[in-house]
Amino acid sequence: VKAAAAAVDQARALVAQARAGFWPTIAAGVGAQRGAAGTAPAHNTVDASLSGNWTLDIWGQIRRTVESDRASAQASVAALAAATLSAQGELATDYFELRAQDELQRLLDDIVVAEQLSLKIAESRYKYGVAAKADVVSAETQLLNSQAQQLNAKIQRGILEHAVAVLIGEQPASLSLTPTAMRNDVPTVPAGVPSSLLERRPDVAEAERKMAASNAQIGVATSAFFPSLILSGSDQYTSGTFSRLLSASNRVWAVGPQLAQTIFDGGLRRAEVAQARAAYEANIATYRQTVLSGFEQVEDQIVTLRVLEQQAVVEDAAVAAAKEAEKLTLNQYKAGTVPYSSVITAQTTRLASEETALSVLSSRLQASVTLIEALGGGWTEAQLN
Repeated sequence: VKAAAAAVDQARALVAQARAGFWPTIAAGVGAQRGAAGTAPAHNTVDASLSGNWTLDIWGQIRRTVESDRASAQASVAALAAATLSAQGELATDYFELRAQDELQRLLDDIVVAEQLSLKIAESRYKYGVAAKADVVSAETQLLNSQAQQLNAKIQRGILEHAVAVLIGEQPASLSLTPTAMRNDVPTVPAGVPSSLLERRPDVAEAERKMAASNAQIGVATSAFFPSLILSGSDQYTSGTFSRLLSASNRVWAVGPQLAQTIFDGGLRRAEVAQARAAYEANIATYRQTVLSGFEQVEDQIVTLRVLEQQAVVEDAAVAAAKEAEKLTLNQYKAGTVPYSSVITAQTTRLASEETALSVLSSRLQASVTLIEALGGGWTEAQLN
């Protein structure tokens, strides 16, 4: 982002350089020398001069250069907005993924507690001779597997926490985010009409401004076919002493126009115009592709959010059913009507259902972030100026 901001400053400086072409260039100088020629005695020479040149922009070369540089500067501003939006989108995505890991950690903590209770039940039944030793071993194995998952989940959370730190410009080791509950209210964003979308995406604006800059470069290349007119003038005083320097007899001045035209260049100017036109056509194609990609991204996320919302309803019902099945199966095992393998199956099904529901919720939040980013994130074309 800072690199993109520096590119904006550089582009603005180029605009100022191009605008300087509208004005005359004036130079002044003062000098003193002592020298001799052959056997002649040494003598002093002092001089003072003032000169100026002004290239008249008759054919619009300077105007089109300024126009091109200004459009390029606006493209740099849009590129900065796009880089900022991309970083913000990545930060939001990583943050929601981190909170999903917090929620996964909570689910694993819950399942470990439930499996510890199941182990105690199996041990109690084995103690009183109503269950086999295999039930206790199975319960221990299931608990150890869940505890391993519980520990492994901390790795991904740490990685995401470090990613968040880097995105906000901090050392990874210095940032610590306290685990907290994951939000379950997915923001809804109206997509808006297509025409307004083109005004809200910085990458579209960047492509359009690059197209405008290359169009102006065609005018710059075309102006080379016409003669250039330069007004120049000079005023110089030369004397042997400073005291008599500014006398009329020591003055030499000149002023007048100069018209210059390239007669033969071996096809250079035609090739430069052809190059400028080809660059313009390439930028038109890039602009069209950027617009189509923007529409595609928005439509993709709208479809994704709509389908995931429907899937979330189904997954929530599946979680509720899995929890009820686990409860009933555990009670049946206590009563001795089902083997312990049924308890393991019920607990595994419950965990899988909760993980799937969590994954759907995380995907919905990330899709919302992507949709907001695809819609420009609140940026508008008015910010180019």
